Amino acid sequence: KLEGSKCKGQLLIFGATNWDLIGRKEVPKQQAAYRNLGQNLWGPHRYGCLAGVRVRTVVSGSCAAHSLLITTEGKLWSWGRNEKGQLGHGDTKRVEAPRLIDGLSHEVIVLAACGRNHTLALTETGSVFAFGENKMGQLGLGNQTDAVPSPAQIMYNGQPITKMACGAEFSMIMDCKGNLYSFGCPEYGQLGHNSDGKFIARAQRIEYDCELVPRRVAIFIEKTKDGQILPVPNVVVRDVACGANHTLILDSQKRVFSWGFGGYGRLGHAEQKDEMVPRLVKLFDFPGRGASQIYAGYTCSFAVSEVGGLFFWGATNTSRESTMYPKAVQDLCGWRIRSLACGKSSIIVAADESTISWGPSPTFGELGYGDHKPKSSTAAQEVKTLDGIFSEQVAMGYSHSLVIARDESETEKEKIKRLPEYNPRTL
Repeated sequence: KLEGSKCKGQLLIFGATNWDLIGRKEVPKQQAAYRNLGQNLWGPHRYGCLAGVRVRTVVSGSCAAHSLLITTEGKLWSWGRNEKGQLGHGDTKRVEAPRLIDGLSHEVIVLAACGRNHTLALTETGSVFAFGENKMGQLGLGNQTDAVPSPAQIMYNGQPITKMACGAEFSMIMDCKGNLYSFGCPEYGQLGHNSDGKFIARAQRIEYDCELVPRRVAIFIEKTKDGQILPVPNVVVRDVACGANHTLILDSQKRVFSWGFGGYGRLGHAEQKDEMVPRLVKLFDFPGRGASQIYAGYTCSFAVSEVGGLFFWGATNTSRESTMYPKAVQDLCGWRIRSLACGKSSIIVAADESTISWGPSPTFGELGYGDHKPKSSTAAQEVKTLDGIFSEQVAMGYSHSLVIARDESETEKEKIKRLPEYNPRTL
C-alpha cells in the first residue's frame, strides 16, 4: 500500500479567492451571480469550516483556480472554480470553502494533482481517478468530453501508479517501476511522444491528435555539443512535475530531463526550441551535482541539487529577461528547502523555520506579506505574517497560496489561533 505524506497540520490560505475571476478580465456570463463573492486575502487565514480538520497534503497548480486537501485519514476535499466539474462533486457549481468529495469517500487518497480545469487523485492501492475537463483527453478515459463532474477511473491496467502531475491540459502518471505515461493535449510535444500532434483538418483548421489513454514515454535523449542526438538508456523515473506546457522528470541517477514548450528558456537547454521527447538537462549530469527535488511553474522550472542549492530557469516575469539554463538562486543560498510551489508568476518556499515568497506585480495576496505592506517583491522575502508558524508544506494556484501549518505544540496552536478566520460569503 502507498503511504501518504507524514505531515500533519492546519490549512492556511491567502491570495485571490474570487475563483471565477482568476486569470480573467471579468466573470463569465453564466457565473455572473458570483461576481462579488471571494476577496483578496493579503495575509494567512484559516477556514472557519475546517476547525478540527487535520491536513496532510495541499494541492493546487500554477494553472489552477481550484484546490484540494487530503486529510490525515486520506479523505479528499476540493473547492474553487468548477465550470468543468474539476471539483468532483457531480455538478459544475462553484464551491467557496473546502468540501469532502463524496464519490471518493470510500477510498484512501494519498496524492492528487490539478490541471487548469481537471483533477487526478491517487489511491493507496495505486489506482487513479480523474474528473473535470476532458476536451483533450486529459482525464485518460479513452474519450473526449467537455466535462466529467464525478470521479472516474482512468483507462489503465499496468503496474500501480505512485506519482502524478498535471499541466494545463495534459497529465502524467508514473508507475512503481519508474515508467512514465502521458495523455491529453500534445500541442508543444509536452507528452514526450516525439510529436506535437498537429494535423490540418478540413477547411485548413489546425487540430490536435490527442492521447486519450495513458501512453508510455519511450525515448529519452541527450544532445551533444556538436548537435548529435543520443538516446539515454535505462531511465528510471522517480519524480515528475508539469508547468502549463512543459514537463520535468527526475530519474534514479539524479538526472533531470525536460521537454515541451521551450519559450522563455523554461526547459533549461540554453535555447527556446520546443522539445518533443525528454531531453537531458546537462547541468545536473555530473557526479555530486545531481538533483534531489524538481518543481515546475507556469513558465519556469526549479530543481534543488543534492547538496541543497536551489536552481531556477525560465521566467516568472515574462516582461523581463529569461534565464535560459539552470542558475543558482542566490537569495536562498544556505536554506534547506522542504517544499516549493509556483503560481502564475509568484513563488513560495518552506525552508528551515521560515516561509519565503516573491513575485512581480500584479499580485493578489498570494505572497502573504499582509495588509498595508508592499504587495509584490522581486527579491525573495520572509513571510513575516507566518513568524513562529512552521510550514510543513506549501502549494500555490494561479494566484492563491495554501500552507499546512504544523500544530504539534501549544505555542504553535496559539499562533495559528491568532490568525484571522476566512468565512467566505455564499449566495
